[in-house]
Amino acid sequence: MQAGSDIEHPGTTFSGDLLDELIDALRENGTPRVRHVSFTEAVFADNSFFPVSFSGDVSFLRARFLGEVTFTESVFEGRTSFSLATFAKGAWFDSVQFLQAVTFDCAKFAGVARFEISTFFDWVTFEEVTFQGNVSFDAAVFKALSVFGSVAASGVADFSRCTFAGETTFQDASFNVVRYEACIFVADVDFRDVYISDYGEFSGALFQATHSLGPIMCPGSLGLGGVTFTVPVIIEASAAHISCKRTRWEAVATLRLRHTKVDLSNAVLVQPLSISAAPAPFGSGPQWDEVNTPWRNNGVSIENLLGVDCAMLTLADVDLTPCRFAGALHLDQLRLEGRWSFGLPPRNRVSGFPFRWTQRQVIAEESLWRARWSSPGRLRIGWHGTHEPAHNVPGLATLTIIYRQLRKAREDAKDEPGAADFYYGEMEMRRHSFGWRKAERWLLQAYWLLSGYSLRASRALAWLTLSMFTTILLMMGFGLPQDSPKQQATGTVPVGGGKVIFEIDQDDPKNPTGDRFTTKRFEKALNVTLNSVVFRSSGQDLTTAGTYIEMASRFSEPVLLGLAALAIRGRVKR
Repeated sequence: MQAGSDIEHPGTTFSGDLLDELIDALRENGTPRVRHVSFTEAVFADNSFFPVSFSGDVSFLRARFLGEVTFTESVFEGRTSFSLATFAKGAWFDSVQFLQAVTFDCAKFAGVARFEISTFFDWVTFEEVTFQGNVSFDAAVFKALSVFGSVAASGVADFSRCTFAGETTFQDASFNVVRYEACIFVADVDFRDVYISDYGEFSGALFQATHSLGPIMCPGSLGLGGVTFTVPVIIEASAAHISCKRTRWEAVATLRLRHTKVDLSNAVLVQPLSISAAPAPFGSGPQWDEVNTPWRNNGVSIENLLGVDCAMLTLADVDLTPCRFAGALHLDQLRLEGRWSFGLPPRNRVSGFPFRWTQRQVIAEESLWRARWSSPGRLRIGWHGTHEPAHNVPGLATLTIIYRQLRKAREDAKDEPGAADFYYGEMEMRRHSFGWRKAERWLLQAYWLLSGYSLRASRALAWLTLSMFTTILLMMGFGLPQDSPKQQATGTVPVGGGKVIFEIDQDDPKNPTGDRFTTKRFEKALNVTLNSVVFRSSGQDLTTAGTYIEMASRFSEPVLLGLAALAIRGRVKR
């Protein structure tokens, strides 16, 4: 036996120093060299070391490594097979070069497996491989087709800094934790039906030709922060949380998601991006069973739009209750489609009595502001965010602008009822931004109190009813005279006869003195009041006090009626 020889030891059991003696016999200038090798069904009982240069085909088919095995810095120039091999302990393939095709199909790694800085020049397959411990492909290079279909990894699977130059597939793979940080996918990659039980991390990865990512099932979190997509892509995923911080989409992208919270802060949208909630699971297999997931009853919610150009963003069927809008760009061009929702004010009990804030759409920043700064303190009960740091709570000027931009976005979408709540929020922030020494505060306070900024018809109608009732009472008590004044005609007949001149006069109305609150007086007062609502004169003879009461009624009550009409129109207009 000499360097460059073929080795045929199928079914052989290597124990003790037998393997070392074999390797030493193949050394040439310190490096063992061998051509074709067959260790099919061989058993390696002890720790094995193969820093060998294989110039021909190599077969470890169904081989069993009972101890640790090391192939560090080995070179495989021919076709290589580790299919169905079993690694009972650690397996080290660091800095290994595979010049031709290599297969690890159905292999089992019970301990740590490392393929760091290895290079696969031809296609490689890891079909149905089981990794029970941690596995690392850190900085490995795959120059051709690479297949990881149906891989099952119980520990941490690390593909960080890998380069996949050829087509790659992870279809039906199952991971506990998987990292693809700073990976480069030059060709298309297939992540269909991938299951990640804890979390998956793609931060800093580059997808140059991937048109579809997923569907991915991840009950934990999925990190897409800092990822760059250079071609149009469709991303489908069910995950508890997806981070898209600083993600860059250089082409049109569509995110179809289920049961997830999405953080888009500082994402770069060069082309339009659409995020929507998928109505049904992406698959029917057991990995798509959502019954036991803690988030199965939740929809898709957006957490943060800081630094996002909303002119490129469309959101459909999403929950914006926790969303932070401060710092978003072109928020007035944000497109909302389908069934979207914001937060609602709390329902409290103040001093033992039910207390309800006006029901409307509320952004998360306002909840934070009210929880931290509103007074008196008892009115803060129910608003979330009490322990939020001060620097995370936007000021009233910022909140006003956010509401104004959201209102304009809904108005441009011809959604007047949807814009109404944002207008209410805008006016609320304006009202609180002025101190009580400012005339604007009193004006806005009255506008809010009387009609809810012309958005609460019930409030305006309630004030109108109260005003009319007060007018009726005042008219019955002070405005209507005791009796209707009678007209009297008087004339003088000249001594010598001739034309008689009559003067018709009427007594001044007299203030009532007896029972003022009678049915007849109520009918007259009601007539006066109803005419005053529409700026018409009642035609009734009134006392001096009644004249002023009618003037006040003819000014105030039509204003309240107009405010109620505006509120109703705002709710039904499309």
